[in-house]
Amino acid sequence: MIKKETTEKKEFKPKRRSSSGAKKDYKSRPWNKTQYRPATTPIVQKTFSVKNESENIRVIPLGGVEEIGKNMTAIEYKNDIVVIDAGVQFPEEDHPGVDYLIPNTKYLEERKERIRGIIISHGHLDHVGGLPYLSERIGNPIIYTSKLSKMMILKRYEEFPHITKPEIREVSSKDKVKLGKEFIAKFFDIEHTIPDAIGIIIETDLGNIIYPGDFKIEHDGKGTVAKKEIEKFEKIGKENNLLLLMESTNVETPGFSLPEKQVHKNLEKLFSESKGRIITAVFSSLLERVAEMVKIAEKLDRKVVIDGRSLKTNLEMVQELGYVKIKKGLIIQSSEIDNYPPEKILAICTGSQGEENAALVRISNKRHQNIRIRKGDTIFLSSSIVPGNERSVQNLKDNLSRQGAKIIHYKMADIHSSGHAYAGELELVHKMIKPKFFMPLHGSYFMLSTHAELAKSTGMPAENIVIPSHNGSIIEVSKDKIEEIKEFAPSTLVMVDGLGVGDVKEVVLRDRQALAQDGIFVIIAVIDSTTGKVKNSPDIISRGFVYLRESQELLRSTRFIIRKTIEDATLEMHPVNIDYVKNNLREKVADFLFKKTKRRPMVLPVILEV
Repeated sequence: MIKKETTEKKEFKPKRRSSSGAKKDYKSRPWNKTQYRPATTPIVQKTFSVKNESENIRVIPLGGVEEIGKNMTAIEYKNDIVVIDAGVQFPEEDHPGVDYLIPNTKYLEERKERIRGIIISHGHLDHVGGLPYLSERIGNPIIYTSKLSKMMILKRYEEFPHITKPEIREVSSKDKVKLGKEFIAKFFDIEHTIPDAIGIIIETDLGNIIYPGDFKIEHDGKGTVAKKEIEKFEKIGKENNLLLLMESTNVETPGFSLPEKQVHKNLEKLFSESKGRIITAVFSSLLERVAEMVKIAEKLDRKVVIDGRSLKTNLEMVQELGYVKIKKGLIIQSSEIDNYPPEKILAICTGSQGEENAALVRISNKRHQNIRIRKGDTIFLSSSIVPGNERSVQNLKDNLSRQGAKIIHYKMADIHSSGHAYAGELELVHKMIKPKFFMPLHGSYFMLSTHAELAKSTGMPAENIVIPSHNGSIIEVSKDKIEEIKEFAPSTLVMVDGLGVGDVKEVVLRDRQALAQDGIFVIIAVIDSTTGKVKNSPDIISRGFVYLRESQELLRSTRFIIRKTIEDATLEMHPVNIDYVKNNLREKVADFLFKKTKRRPMVLPVILEV
């Protein structure tokens, strides 16, 4: 059955862009370490016509091709646009104070009257987290997604009561959805670490665009792929498949990933062998594994404690949808944990990455209200370490070990499996779908280029593959050709900081980085407005630069420089030009401090006239 969406036609006039910022040298952009733009790529910022005059399909990755996360891709054909996913990326060390990075949607904002819908592949934050920040900007288009993803999106919107809730329509693998004149969307079920994940097929008169989303192949761990997987992808492969867009997260890892069912068996075996309390830490988004842990606890006659807000919320959702049935009385509150013998307890917690206020971290720091580590407790860390979290996870393990807990993690036993396909699985899908063209997504440039090489090994000609050089690349696809054109969509970083979206610009980020690196040095000087002389001794406030109590000689010399600089600048200056004095003082003091310390703190002079 085709669900037909009617779109009221309105006259749409293009917004004029201001000339400021219309052209900008990309080299001035402060790229972070996960971003890469080849020096040979022609970068010309252009103003686009509102309608795509080309008869080709345009595919525009607005996020997810310079990093892991922030996944968002626009597909444009004639007068219609469909958007797939709208995720966030978590900040790195060079984004101090930033909560999230989100895709730059300027291209879509200028064409929002042509957007026929947003399709969400699954409920992880790197695919849905950007919706509350972005959907209003692009005209609040209808969102199409599966039942669980819909519930997770609406739950996220509860954190944004000032934003209009979107219209969300549920879809399944049985549905087709007409999106404007040019697109029909179909869906297929995929294996991932969260229920209700869907792959997407966008039908056009030039051929199909296939987007499996985040996925893995179900297999038995011995080389035999599940029959349903073969049937599913071979069925897709019989269609007119123009372009495959596929993730590259684990493309560098050969072979096939560890089956999730094997993880479940290993956990059950290890849980049954543990004599004392069991405390597990897991990503709150690994809902299938959490549900399986609850089933294992019931088998082993253990009560279950669920600790962590996101974990509780997610488990409640899958219960409500009937994906897991929990026996009444099986789950208890953490305050009841001491009412049962140690061998009757299984606690499932957040905090596998050492997050500051997560449940397991509070337990390890003895800050948890109800749970204390005892000798005989076994801790299972059922997740891999996200790059950048190594130190916090090590501190977590150290603190738990000091209190007598036994720790088992993913390097010691097969108790975690990635939800992303390894190279062997990706290769198999390429061979079964048999697309004419291929564009890798979801990863750094090296991951994308590695995936391109894998596609070539399956027999795809090199000229049929395009690696997007950066977020905002525009790839045009016809029946006979695929290429990255010289134009590109705006792709400057958009950062979320508190309630601010996009108000943290590159200059603010640079200031934060400078403050983190060398600190701040504030000068407060009072001058006589008639003579220009400095009254009393200038006050100095320093944070993150030097310890003032142990730097008295440096401060005395600096005060002498301050007084001399001000009085030299104000000599015969009537009236006193405060801006000139401050700028002169900033330069002289900064140069002096660098000569003495080889550090460059941010110098902020405050001049008061009396």
